[in-house]
Amino acid sequence: MRFYALLTTLAALVLSVSASPAGDPTEPDVAVTANFPESNPFGHVVNGEKNSLLLSVENKSGRNVTLVSVAGSVHHPESSRLVKNLTTTKFGIPLLEGVKLEVPYAFFSEFKPGDIRLNVWLEHSVDDSNYRVSAYDSVVTIVEPEISILDFKLVSTYLMVAAIFGGLSYLAYFNLVPQPKKSRSKKTPAVSSPVGAVTATGAGGYQEEWIPEHHLRKTKKGASGAASGPSGDELSGSEVSGTEGRRRKGKR
Repeated sequence: MRFYALLTTLAALVLSVSASPAGDPTEPDVAVTANFPESNPFGHVVNGEKNSLLLSVENKSGRNVTLVSVAGSVHHPESSRLVKNLTTTKFGIPLLEGVKLEVPYAFFSEFKPGDIRLNVWLEHSVDDSNYRVSAYDSVVTIVEPEISILDFKLVSTYLMVAAIFGGLSYLAYFNLVPQPKKSRSKKTPAVSSPVGAVTATGAGGYQEEWIPEHHLRKTKKGASGAASGPSGDELSGSEVSGTEGRRRKGKR
């Protein structure tokens, strides 16, 4: 019974050795580290901006290794549930043995502010076989960009939106709101100016050509009546005859 079990173990070992492929089946030793640049010491990921990581890659395997690409993803910080895959940057460059190569990786963020797990990996190939090496796996903080009053892009965007909104409002008001009708005012006859200079003759002088004809007639009639009437200084005929009679009586 023991002899049968020993034979079975030896047969399984021979089959496993014969089924294994020729050559070294182990993964090549490629060291990768990733860090945020010095301008981002706290490792914050800013929404709406270009976030960068700098990967340092070194081939320690002594084999011909080709850098294929660098990619990443974000996950829930507690459950590690996948939230979204990030940009994949392709390279296709060889990794020389013992030479450190710095590779940049950039991605954009449009997530809710707060903590999130960031995972970045490097993919390389050896003898038509692809391998993946983790470069960065840590919890980072998503923040909103700082708003500056002197931001030219932001100010120009606000001005453009305000101009468009103002133009649309004007068109809507001009087309929808009824405009008031223009009232036709009666034209007053123009008064002609006098020809020549107006000169006054005396204290009450005037020009007769500017006075209507019927007013001139009334004025002439009144003046002629006043001239022909009795004068207060002249004596009547009866008064003269009475005076002469009294003078004759006195002579007698």
